[in-house]
Amino acid sequence: MLIATRELEFVTDTGAVVAVPVCVFAPVKTDQDWGCRYTIGWPNGIDARTIYGIDSAQALVLATQGIGSSLYASDYHKTGRLRWVDPHQGYGFPVTKIIRDMLIGYDKESDG
Repeated sequence: MLIATRELEFVTDTGAVVAVPVCVFAPVKTDQDWGCRYTIGWPNGIDARTIYGIDSAQALVLATQGIGSSLYASDYHKTGRLRWVDPHQGYGFPVTKIIRDMLIGYDKESDG
């Protein structure tokens, strides 16, 4: 079940604006743990991942960190043309400690 969405934008070389939807699905219990699925609708295709945690809360937190990490590690971010709300202000998702030095704008102010 879809529980959250956010629409980012990517500005192409020609200036066209392409939607980059991020979708988070409710954690699901497996035999041993919980999995939380998310998708990022990049201009070149959908990236779908499932992150696992000991319980549903951990799976959800780890999934949001996975989203943030995927966004900041992407070639789209590296172009400087991926945005949410204001250009160069971040995407509003937390990241893992190891890449906090990559944060920009509002994300950097809140330390991811």
